[in-house]
Amino acid sequence: MNRDLPRTASRGGLVRDLSAVAAAASLVVAAVLVGTRIQDRHGTLYVNWPPLVGEWMPHTGPGTPAALVVAAAVVTYGPSLAARLSWRPLLLAAWAGSMAWTWSLALVDGWSRGVAGRLTEKHEYLRVIGRFGDIPAALRDFNGHILLDAPDNWPAHVAGHPPGATLVFVLLDRIGLGGGGWAGAFVITAGTTAVAAILIAVRRLADEPLARRAAPFLVLAPGAVWMGASADGCFTAVTAWAVALLALAVTGHRPAWTGFGSGLLFGATMYLSYGLTLFAVIGAAVLLLGTRRLRPLAYLAAGFLVVPALFTALGFDWWEAYRLLVTRYYQGAGGVRPYGYWIWANLACTVLVVGPATVAGLRRLGGVLTGSRAVLLRGSAPRLALLVFSAFLALLIADLSGMSKAETERIWLPFAFWLLPAGALLPGPRAWLAGQAVLALLLNHLVLTGW
Repeated sequence: MNRDLPRTASRGGLVRDLSAVAAAASLVVAAVLVGTRIQDRHGTLYVNWPPLVGEWMPHTGPGTPAALVVAAAVVTYGPSLAARLSWRPLLLAAWAGSMAWTWSLALVDGWSRGVAGRLTEKHEYLRVIGRFGDIPAALRDFNGHILLDAPDNWPAHVAGHPPGATLVFVLLDRIGLGGGGWAGAFVITAGTTAVAAILIAVRRLADEPLARRAAPFLVLAPGAVWMGASADGCFTAVTAWAVALLALAVTGHRPAWTGFGSGLLFGATMYLSYGLTLFAVIGAAVLLLGTRRLRPLAYLAAGFLVVPALFTALGFDWWEAYRLLVTRYYQGAGGVRPYGYWIWANLACTVLVVGPATVAGLRRLGGVLTGSRAVLLRGSAPRLALLVFSAFLALLIADLSGMSKAETERIWLPFAFWLLPAGALLPGPRAWLAGQAVLALLLNHLVLTGW
């Protein structure tokens, strides 16, 4: 039996777990109360239900019964199935469970509003598909439409990301999968594969028992509320597979292929979202945890250069685009939203994305990381702690940058999902899973989210 795994609730410090959850809940309540007051008095937050983008709108929908069934099934059978299934069937089951959970939550808002219409709204990618008839020409001219005062300026999400994000949907349209329905279905189907990727990484870098215990928490993530039909759900999967392939490479599994594949995906992330460059922090942690760190580096570097070289050859200047984006950010709501509120309210958003189980798990991992064995990374729990807290560090850097004021329930999904394996250290997982499900169901049924 793995000695790092919890054995009893009394030994694990349940009172301290609940205290951490209470503190996190207080942070959320403060963000709601203070944010509502700021928005009512000054209107500078640009969100209707602080700290989330959304509106208070109690509702049910066709996905409600399915969401209740999925939640009950994962709470009841998830931990035992995760322990009993062989590894590859477990990965498939986790992906299927995550898809079922994400689809059902999206359909609480109905097909049109919850899936097909999400990526067709005025700020979204599908609004500009027709402007990419000549892709090389569109890339060469991309930076000329980023600023708000530029002619035919891009919608907010197009301008706010490198063109790789938009090209995902352009290519879907080219192969006959055009429109919001196909785009939403693609995002959910591809995005939920992140669960399998994270499990692979945890298994290779920590151990299999911890990965198995983490599986139900990844499946029943409250963040699935925003994964459904959000392009950032797709970004979550790309970054997760980049890290998973790197974990395979540095632990000796076909390092040439996995190292090159990891580099290819890490390079691609730079052209999906500027903020995903912070995944270098998580990548560094993976290299530190690897048993064969040097051999895959050449393959990693070779793969990494492919996508930047391609976009540069086609005429897109990444650095100039980022400079213009910063200007565009402060031309819009980003220049008005108060840093002093969002610097901590963003963390309240993160609490809602990862849920109470993750908060309690982070408390436990924090204790592990300060333990006597942590410096030498002996044992699976310190290794898991380093991986999880590298994601938390990347998230904090994004927060301090001031370029993530609000909307972080969507923007930070790629980082937040790496916090979820913290639940693996919790005793009594069914009770914690129930808490995760209740939070997600309440959010999805009480608030009409903006993503």
